Amino acid sequence: MAGQPGFFDRDERLKALSAAGDPLERLAQVIDFEVFRSDLEAALSRWDRTRGDRPPYDAVLMFKVLVCRPCTRCRTTRPNTS
Repeated sequence: MAGQPGFFDRDERLKALSAAGDPLERLAQVIDFEVFRSDLEAALSRWDRTRGDRPPYDAVLMFKVLVCRPCTRCRTTRPNTS
């Protein structure tokens, strides 16, 4: 099946990124994101889990997304094509 990723494609891709100097790995070495956990948990309002809703995303994970997004040049908006 051409075009379908193999079993080890992800591992090989991560090894290649690490060898090239992945900036996200460097950021993880420099910043201890767990230091922010207590402040983030206190600031976020969490709903009652007894209702059976999906558990919320981890606060530190979402903080990492917000911090790392500018570093990786991800766009969340479409370019204006009008």
